[in-house]
Amino acid sequence: MARLDPHSYTDDQQPQTRALEWHAKVDFSTRILDCEAALTFEQPGEGPLELDTRELRIQSVTDAAGKPLGFSLEAAEPVLGARLRIQLPPGTRTIRIRYQTSPGASALQWLTPAQTSGGKQPFLFSQCQQIHARSIIPLQDTPRLRIRYRAALTVPAPLEAVMAAAQVSREEKDGWAVKRFEMPQPIPSYLIALAVGDLKAKEVGPRSQVWAEPSLLEQAAWEFGQVEDMIRAAERLFGPYDWDRFDILAMPPSFPYGGMENPRLTFLTPTLIAGDRSLVNVVAHELAHSWTGNLVTNASMEHFWLNEGFTVYAERRLVEALYGKDTAALQASLGRRSLDEALEHLKEHPEWTKLRTHLQGTDPDEVFSSVPYEKGFLFLRALEEAAGLEAFDRFVRGYVKRFAFQSITTEDFLAHVEKELPGVLAQVNAPAWVHDAGVPANAPVPRSAKLEALEKHGPQAPDEATVASWSPTEWQLYLRRLPHPSPLAFCEALDQRFHLTQSRNHEVLVTWLELAAQSGHAPALPRLEQELAEVGRMKYLRPLYRTLARIDPARARSCFERCRASYHPIAQQVVEGLLKKQAG
Repeated sequence: MARLDPHSYTDDQQPQTRALEWHAKVDFSTRILDCEAALTFEQPGEGPLELDTRELRIQSVTDAAGKPLGFSLEAAEPVLGARLRIQLPPGTRTIRIRYQTSPGASALQWLTPAQTSGGKQPFLFSQCQQIHARSIIPLQDTPRLRIRYRAALTVPAPLEAVMAAAQVSREEKDGWAVKRFEMPQPIPSYLIALAVGDLKAKEVGPRSQVWAEPSLLEQAAWEFGQVEDMIRAAERLFGPYDWDRFDILAMPPSFPYGGMENPRLTFLTPTLIAGDRSLVNVVAHELAHSWTGNLVTNASMEHFWLNEGFTVYAERRLVEALYGKDTAALQASLGRRSLDEALEHLKEHPEWTKLRTHLQGTDPDEVFSSVPYEKGFLFLRALEEAAGLEAFDRFVRGYVKRFAFQSITTEDFLAHVEKELPGVLAQVNAPAWVHDAGVPANAPVPRSAKLEALEKHGPQAPDEATVASWSPTEWQLYLRRLPHPSPLAFCEALDQRFHLTQSRNHEVLVTWLELAAQSGHAPALPRLEQELAEVGRMKYLRPLYRTLARIDPARARSCFERCRASYHPIAQQVVEGLLKKQAG
């Protein structure tokens, strides 16, 4: 008996799920999914089977023929949820579980019509990463195992249902619609994804379409309209695209992440819709996951950097191929500043700043930061510099091909590097990167002409001619380099000249609001609270609530209580923890 994933009850000596058949009826009035899940195993099994669940109401468990099977649902543990133990008779190949989800399922957000762009229909969406799939399906919720699935969603007929899977059919009867899907490629459970709402689609390429609420569709289709160019560039770098389609769903503002790399249907925050395609690096990141993360997957969240560090590396190689080295270097510099800020925030938990983490008893959402993203990127850049770009490119393509549709550990990765690029790990002192806290002194430093120009500019206010060619990334770098707080008169002059408080670019706006609020700029606080009321992306919630809590803890708490219902459950948990920590 061995539990190889600290965040799952899955026992590697028990039968392993090969395929899932899932049926769910969506009830907006009760905020419940009424479900049946059929799990089919790789080999017939017997004896105890332990599945992950969270706040599920289990009604019955049977074999394929409908014969009842004995089961027990144990008391929930704080991080893992409740263990569902089923007793399998000899030769069991398939089991069926009837159950209902909880109205508070951690993977789901139910939006009222008033919380949507159209204002007429409700909306539902899922977010299963890190370990939230168990709140909607009883299963072996670990990325160590990959499954194929078929699904049918029954939804009110006026609404559209989408999943991160191939669309098979839609049938309507008696006011309900049944939408069927199939995922032919094996995926980890955290990549199961669904959304239901007033959705329309528009083709933007030979293998891509954009889904969105009607009022947002044209804007989203234009913003993400260059996706086919990205796919082709990525294929030249990393090999064939193995997921058939790369569709995009523009999410409601409450979506807690910039994007989620659900295969065949990537979810993207509407905060990327800036009207000038200036934030499409997030699209590049989610696309890159099609190779690093979805195709080659971390075996558990203790190896999360394999997903995210590798994807940041792939993203910036893709950005460099499409938009040039200057743009990639600017983004790498911004990433390094984010990493340094994360290290400061995590100084009480240096163990969370290692690449190879040990998270027994720790909620992976609690440790989420830019460390696995940016430190992982720097480690891979160090390996690239030591091996040489041409050799490392061959290595990356070979790595993706070797481990395609597999889940691996940091140790697997290091063994593969040593085999394919002998001596390179020693050159960069890999143990310091992987097992030590913080960032090694030999970390690569991004360089470009635009970075040098920003450094020479210093903290003085720029003129209109200087900023005429600035990208949002350059604005962020400039603002982050200013003293926090800065003199009030300086901030007032900066805002008067460049209207930063009215910026439509959320990346620039949030960076500015952190500085302006700390500096006492009067218009900043009401605009900061407005931003917190309108978006649920945790990248913005964290710094803005942290800033507000430092200035006025009571105001921060009051703002959160007003906005809480509009945030995804994951975001609610994160902000609650942040405010408690700030309160001391």
